[in-house]
Formats: sequence, C-alpha cells, structure tokens
Amino acid sequence: MTEHDRTASLMSPGKLSRLKPQPAATPEAWLDRMAADVGRLQVENLLDVQQALAQQALDRAAGALAGDLEALTTAWQQLDFKLLQTRGWWARTTGKARSAGAEFAAQVDQIDARLKAVTARAAEFGRNHGAGAAVTDRTLLNLDVEYRALDKIVEQGAKWLQDMRGQLQQRHAAAAADPSAQQKVREDAARCEILVVRLKALRALSATAQQALAQTRDLLGARGALVQHLSQTLAATSRNWSTRMGSLAAAAQAGSDSPELSVEAPQEIHRQLQQHVAQALAGCARLASLEEAAATSLDQMAQQIAAARAA
Repeated sequence: MTEHDRTASLMSPGKLSRLKPQPAATPEAWLDRMAADVGRLQVENLLDVQQALAQQALDRAAGALAGDLEALTTAWQQLDFKLLQTRGWWARTTGKARSAGAEFAAQVDQIDARLKAVTARAAEFGRNHGAGAAVTDRTLLNLDVEYRALDKIVEQGAKWLQDMRGQLQQRHAAAAADPSAQQKVREDAARCEILVVRLKALRALSATAQQALAQTRDLLGARGALVQHLSQTLAATSRNWSTRMGSLAAAAQAGSDSPELSVEAPQEIHRQLQQHVAQALAGCARLASLEEAAATSLDQMAQQIAAARAA
C-alpha cells in the first residue's frame, strides 16, 4: 500500500473536514473508502436536530391566542358608551337610566369575561415559551455547529475533488497510447462523478439547515416579543380597564348621576386596550407566518436528509 492509499484508508468525516489536498491523492483509493461516508456523521446529527426543532419550535400556540383576542375584539365593538347619555331626573324617574345602565354593565361584563380568557391564555403562552426557549436555544446551537461542520467538509471535499480531476487529466495525457490505462482513468472519472452528486446533496442540505436556523431564531425572537407585550403592556392595560370600567358599569347600573359616570377617561382607557389588543393580534399573525416559514424549511431539511442518507 502506498503512503497516499494508507492516508485515504484512515480518513473519517471529521478528518476530512480538516484535510488539505495532497497532490498525489489517488481517486480510486479515496472514493472506494470515503465517498459513501462523506458527511455521514453530520447528516445523522442534523436528523436529530431537525426532529427536535420540529417538536420544540412549531407549537402553533399563537392560533388559540389569536382566537381569544378576536373574540375580545368582537365583544368590545359592541360596547355602547351612548347608553350612558340616558341620565337626568326624568330618566331616573322612568327607570330608563337604570335600564340603560344595566345594558351597559352587561356589555362590560362580557368584555371582562373575554379579557380574563385572553389573560389566562397569555399566561399559559408565556409559561410554555419560558420553559421551551432555553431548550430550543441549545438545539439551535447544535444546528449551527453541525451545518458549519458540514460546510467545511463540502468545501474540503470540493477542493480534493478538483485536485483529483487535475490528476486524471495528467494521467489521461500520460496514458494516451495505453488502452488499459485509459480505461482506468475513465473508471476513476466515473467515481469522481459519484462524489460530485454526494457533495451536491450535502451542499443543499447545509444551505437549508442554515435557512432553518435563521428562521427559527426569528421565530423565537417574535415569540419572546409577543410574550413581553402580553405580560407587560397588555396585562397592565387590562387591569386598568377592568378597574375603571367596572366602577363605571356599577355606577351606570345603579342609575347614578354621579361624577363616576364621566366617560372621557374610560373611553381613553378603552381605546388603549383596543390598540394593545390590535398589536397583540399583529404579533400573532407575524408569529404564524414565521412558524409556517420555519416549518417549510424543516420539511425541506428532512427531505434533503433522507436524500443524503440514501445517497
């Protein structure tokens, strides 16, 4: 066995990633031992990462949250502040103020019930994100390591393949008058083409893995931003709304003509709640879009892993 053949027989995917092309490498010795195993370890590791991300990152929980937010939006659209305009001595005498106040209070109660449902759902959403984010971050770190290792293997494999082809050209020229040697060159060239197909599959997998990494990071960022909005901005506004609107509804239901029935401040709080709910809905929509994109990349990654394993 020549020194170059011995070197090829000792190659592994990890060693290949650190390999520098040698001018006397023999295509037959290298391909016979390594073509089927180039990047094999990284492909198997990426399969584990892909399956983990599909479970960890794509929970689709924003859909249920968006449903509760939409139900809240429908309820608040029915709140009629004009009912509070039925006041004064005649309204109290005829009972119209009390009747209108009861209707307004019922509307407030309906919104408050929807608001409680949103608050509960948001808390659950936040807990799930907090519990899973650290795990998914570690999985993404593994994905980053594996796709970069695969990139390096493909790069070094391509350089070695280029060196092999150069040697084949030299051998072809040197064996112009030797049919047996020419046949050997053709066989080695065919083996090189097998490696070309393998490297192409690995390169495509690496590119998709990189895309999945970026999209999943965006997804986690958007989920974290939505959790922050729900737990801080929307939660504070919801508490304020419930307190102020509850007092207003109680006064209206009693048929009171007291200063508590001033609607300017409650209307402003109501507008703030509408604004923050709209922002939460926009966050849910963005999250759904990012989840769809990440799911598509992970599906493509799974297909390319299967192709690389079969090659």
